[in-house]
Amino acid sequence: MTELLVGTKKGLFVLRGDPQAGEPFEIATRAFPGDVVEFAMRDPRTGRYFAGHTSGFYGPRLMYTDDPTGEWIQAEGPSFPEGGDVSLERIWMIRPGEADGLLYAGVAPAALFTSTNDGESWSLNEALWKEHQAGDWQPGAGGLALHSICPWPGDPQRLAVGVSAAGVWITEDGGQTWRTGYAGLVPEYMPEEAREDTNALCVHNMHRAPTRPERLFMQFHGNVYRSDDEGSSWQEIKAGLPSGFGFPLVIDPSDADSAYVIPLIADIDRVTPDARVRVFETRDAGSTWAAHGDGLPSNEAYLTVLRQAFGSTGQGPDMQLYFGATSGDVFGSPDAGSSWFHVHERLAPVTSVRVA
Repeated sequence: MTELLVGTKKGLFVLRGDPQAGEPFEIATRAFPGDVVEFAMRDPRTGRYFAGHTSGFYGPRLMYTDDPTGEWIQAEGPSFPEGGDVSLERIWMIRPGEADGLLYAGVAPAALFTSTNDGESWSLNEALWKEHQAGDWQPGAGGLALHSICPWPGDPQRLAVGVSAAGVWITEDGGQTWRTGYAGLVPEYMPEEAREDTNALCVHNMHRAPTRPERLFMQFHGNVYRSDDEGSSWQEIKAGLPSGFGFPLVIDPSDADSAYVIPLIADIDRVTPDARVRVFETRDAGSTWAAHGDGLPSNEAYLTVLRQAFGSTGQGPDMQLYFGATSGDVFGSPDAGSSWFHVHERLAPVTSVRVA
């Protein structure tokens, strides 16, 4: 039995089913009806569930529970200091850290929050916030967002984050100081004469390879990149894809050469290319890409898959992949993308998908 947490624009859906059966999952429960749930996940260390959602009355809130069918508790934060002119707009990402009780939350406007008590309370990373305030950080089309958080396996002092549109930021001292990782990123949306010196670098998604932590994969605005030096420099790997534009990104935790992306046509036409849905996989660090579409819509399919709406569990040939679209459809693969089935249809527009 697999449990999926599907955030949508009309609440959180908890789906349960057997992926090997290839049959639709059942809705076990629905939480926060009517509210936008931007992200939801389960901490594998404690079993605690987390959801970042935006209430029409209360605004953005981070909630947690030990049972998604029961009562949810509001965390203390994340929130910006009182008396300032900045307020929380959205919770983009919640990620377990590399120490007991440690979690991170990425938010808009772009900032990093940390919890050391299993998500019950949150504090602002002041050093990165000062970099934000001192720098000319510009928003992407979806706002100024810190949406990608990449811990270093076994070392809570080392962390990389991705910001739209302020590039990659890296710390090696637990967030006390930060440096940038810009080299090689080419913002083709900028005038050519302004590309070299700009920090308006629109990262769409970023993940670290656990078995080779100096390697990261990135879905950028119009390109796909790989870094082999902890994010300090980047090389383009989009050759073989129908488009370099897209948002979702997943990696195989057992294979540092692997990555999966779901391309969209372009920023002005954010739908799947050729009116068919395909997931592209590399097993050679981006030298080549293979298209997977068996069981996915193959004609007249104009789907949009958002940044956090692609999740996975397991590894190798038994890796399970799941993604949801703004159409309300959710698809799954029990065999690392080789075949796909319809997990559920006609949900609200999907904002995030994670395996619990």
